[in-house]
Amino acid sequence: MTVLRFDSVSKQYPGGHTALSEVSFAVDAGEMLFVTGHSGAGKSTLLKLIQLAERPSRGAVLFGDRNLLKVRGGAIARHRRSVGVVYQNHQLLMDRSVAENVALPLVLRGMKRAETGKRVRSILERLGLGARDRALPSQLSAGEQQRVGIARAVVAEPTLLIADEPTGNLDPTLSAEIMALFASLPERGTSVLVASHDLGLVKRMKKRVLVLDHGRLLDDISPEDLADE
Repeated sequence: MTVLRFDSVSKQYPGGHTALSEVSFAVDAGEMLFVTGHSGAGKSTLLKLIQLAERPSRGAVLFGDRNLLKVRGGAIARHRRSVGVVYQNHQLLMDRSVAENVALPLVLRGMKRAETGKRVRSILERLGLGARDRALPSQLSAGEQQRVGIARAVVAEPTLLIADEPTGNLDPTLSAEIMALFASLPERGTSVLVASHDLGLVKRMKKRVLVLDHGRLLDDISPEDLADE
C-alpha cells in the first residue's frame, strides 16, 4: 500500500525561486527512507508540503487516497494528526514535564486520561526515558530532549513520521541510537521519511535514498544498490 506519493510536484516561491521541480516518488507502508542533498536542495520544502505548511505550485501530493491540495479547513488538522514530526531543535514546551510534552498530541485528540497515561508511559519506557517523566526539558541532555521529541511524534501512532535533520546537533553515538529507533518504527506500522545531509550516516543505514539537487530528484537509490557500495 502506498502511504505517500508525489506526482510531478513543483514549488515556486514569490520572486521566482524554484524550491522543487517535477519531483515524483512514492513511499510504501512500512518503509523507511532518506531524502538528502545540499543545503537549499529542497528537502525542507518537501517536508513542509507533506505537513500542509506549504502547497505545491504544480503537481499533486497524495496521502493515501487524499490529494492534499484539496484538504482545507478542519481537515488540515485531521491530516496533521496522521503525520508525526521530529524537529532538529526539539520544539519542546520548556515549562511542561517530559510526560506532559509527550502527552500533548493525545490531549489534543481528546483521548481519555487513563489511556493517555498508559501510552505515554509505554513510549517513554521504550525510549529509555521512564525515569525522566517528571523532569523539565531544561534538565535533560540534548540526546534525551531529542528522544522526548521522538516520543511525542510517535505516541499517537502516526501513519507517517517525518524528521528534518534530526541528528544535526548530536554526536555520532547518539545519532546512531536515534536512527536505530527510527528503523524500528516500520515494524509497528509507521513509515519513516528522514531528511539529512549526513551522507555517511545515510549510507550506513542501508535504506532507500532520494537525492535532491537544486530542487530536482537527481536519484532514487535502492537499499540493494547501497549494499553494493
